[in-house]
Amino acid sequence: MAIQVGDKAPDFELKDNHGRTVKLSDFHGEKNVVLLFYPFAFTGVCTGELCELRDNLPKFADRDTQLLAVSNDSVHTLRVFAEQEGLEYPLLSDFWPHGEVSRAYGVLDEDKGCAVRGTFVIDKEGVVRWTVVNGLPDARDLNEYVKALDTL
Repeated sequence: MAIQVGDKAPDFELKDNHGRTVKLSDFHGEKNVVLLFYPFAFTGVCTGELCELRDNLPKFADRDTQLLAVSNDSVHTLRVFAEQEGLEYPLLSDFWPHGEVSRAYGVLDEDKGCAVRGTFVIDKEGVVRWTVVNGLPDARDLNEYVKALDTL
């Protein structure tokens, strides 16, 4: 079961597409976080969603929010994907132990070995304030994240 609104967001430590360590707790007291899980780099729906986020980064920056995108791909795959698509926000690798963070958030599809499309808006205190979980083929609506951020 996915993490619910009002829950404390589980802390994690993952490598980004540049090999840097990113911890959710590093943003506590500093920024809100939109934590976005997606199935795989280089796939149609995922690429479309992540490029839409790229094209709308000011909407997050203007709301004092850090965008973090997580997949179960390797750091190396994410580096090439980010370079190819011009993605300038952190792409985090939940590759090993495989799916540990995705599982903690309740969005790992154990049979397919990838995260489903889960999004969590986390406030500066580390509490989940909004969430949506979609199936693998179903893209999310970026405007819903922005509306949720406006309520913080």
